[in-house]
Amino acid sequence: MSSTRDILDMVAKGEMTPEEAELQLKMKPFVDLGFAKPDLHRGLRQGVPEVIFGEGKTPEQIDKITESLLEGGQETVLITRLSAEKKDQLQIPVKYFDVARIGVAGRIPEISVKGTIVVATAGTSDLPVAEEAAVTAELLGNKVERVYDVGVSGLHRLLAQKEKLMSASVIIAVAGMEGALASVIGGLADCPVIAVPTSVGYGASFEGLTALLAMLNSCASGVTAVNIDNGFGAGYSASMINHIGG
Repeated sequence: MSSTRDILDMVAKGEMTPEEAELQLKMKPFVDLGFAKPDLHRGLRQGVPEVIFGEGKTPEQIDKITESLLEGGQETVLITRLSAEKKDQLQIPVKYFDVARIGVAGRIPEISVKGTIVVATAGTSDLPVAEEAAVTAELLGNKVERVYDVGVSGLHRLLAQKEKLMSASVIIAVAGMEGALASVIGGLADCPVIAVPTSVGYGASFEGLTALLAMLNSCASGVTAVNIDNGFGAGYSASMINHIGG
């Protein structure tokens, strides 16, 4: 099956009738692999094609799902929460981002929008979640700036990055412990702030619940929160915001 863009190009060139194009677009909205049903029309409906959650899937399942998406016309396939051990067992070639735990098969997209997404972390321990957000945003066609280890225990480190923060289109604030970073950034920036609580912290952090509740109760306007350790969700949402009018 041709990609949606190929079909539209053929219609524009007179190489395919609108009726033939309609039939092509109706065909095979998903592939039934038995254990999974990859969605071939996700990109057509949402603008971003299906992403594979690698955790809990075998290497063989990931291979088959990836192959079906590529064969269905998807140019880039992201595989999140992919361990290095599992990556080494895949048959399909992937580019691997080890800190982010993301693999990508197919074409690496270029930047497709002008705005910049800034990813900020409170500490170095937040890097895996932050990199998941940053790499996701980059693979969705965004320019990303990283501002790491700027937590509120040393506020001067964050204030030294004011220029980057104030020129961003979207900011992703990643923090564990008490999760205060998102509120501080929300009070400095004039763009949407996506808060990502991490499971980093001592006992009373309750594996990220304390940071999540703090971010949900932020007094800074413009701060929204995703789930604990959900760097992918933050990067995806930031990309959607960045592409509005882009």
